[in-house]
Amino acid sequence: MKRGIASRRVLLADGTVADTVVTIEDGAISAIGAESSGNVWDAGDAWVLPGVIDLHGDAFERQIMPRPGVHFPMDLALQDTDAQMLANGISTAYHGVTYSWEPGLRGRESTLKVKAAIEAAKPRLGCDTRFHLRHETHNLAAEKEVLDWLADGTVDLLAFNDHSHVSLREIEQNGKSTATYVGRTGLSHDQFMDLLREVCGRQPDVPASIERLSKAALDNGVALASHDDDDPDLRSWYHGLGCRIAEFPMNTPTAEKAVALGDPVICGAPNIIRGGSHMGTRGVRAATEVKEGRCTILVSDYYYPALVQAPFRLVQDGDCDFATAWGLVSTNPARAAGLDDRGTVETGKRADLVVLDQRNGVPAKVLATVVEGRDAYRTAA
Repeated sequence: MKRGIASRRVLLADGTVADTVVTIEDGAISAIGAESSGNVWDAGDAWVLPGVIDLHGDAFERQIMPRPGVHFPMDLALQDTDAQMLANGISTAYHGVTYSWEPGLRGRESTLKVKAAIEAAKPRLGCDTRFHLRHETHNLAAEKEVLDWLADGTVDLLAFNDHSHVSLREIEQNGKSTATYVGRTGLSHDQFMDLLREVCGRQPDVPASIERLSKAALDNGVALASHDDDDPDLRSWYHGLGCRIAEFPMNTPTAEKAVALGDPVICGAPNIIRGGSHMGTRGVRAATEVKEGRCTILVSDYYYPALVQAPFRLVQDGDCDFATAWGLVSTNPARAAGLDDRGTVETGKRADLVVLDQRNGVPAKVLATVVEGRDAYRTAA
């Protein structure tokens, strides 16, 4: 069925804003500017924008385990997560599933359940939901399994994480509590610390494992990211392996190295909304990273509503222009993930759109989220 959305504020692929009609047919944008022969929704002054693409969101973990040790069915958790994402303009989402050496929420059993639940739920979900495997590099026992997943096409994005040494340093040197780990893993404090020290001892075998996994990902067309890089040389090493997305670089020199290499750099949208990192002075200020050119992609991280609001906050605070700001949540993540069919309002692209009322500033109100031509979410103006 052919239909159209008319608006005085349509953000086009070249960054200009037009008073025009976007015509949708067979799940794609069939025309821009011509009058639609089907039904036309006159959205007035509401923004018509490319749908939000979230490359890294793990807030769904709270739907699965809202309190330590309290579990809910994964199909229900994914359904509730889907509704929240669509209500916040997200049309493509990569669920960040951590496959760790830990038992419990991030262990093998839970990872397999989440992975299977996502695959089973996809036909019923409104958002184009994908599997972002956050592989803990010291989880060496999982390598063969991850290689199989890369080969069978069930991983859409592979990120390398190493929280082992950071966790050990923060606990032993900085006095960080193990309460979160204990609640998440079901281990006692002593059991967790024994496991953590054993895991850190695996370091000599980790680089070769990363190299094998990187090659397999590239061979199978899977985008690669590294998480929390804290050294420019480490980013260069990952870049050399074909791992081109830098997730949350921990300091300015590392982010600058990523930019110099031409790598997309991810920061968190919650950081924009809150005005700084949840890590306090140890974290970067994402708005500054955007303003100074060291951040090219924003993600929801742990809070889905922040992603659709962050571009407006950046513009409001004078950190960048609107086309640049919206590109952080649409065009740029699409390119980084190899999604050539979406990310811009352009003839021939997937009709993944968000319609936003932003007359009253921030927060903007999502009026509709269109996924492949369907109104996956729509509310009254």
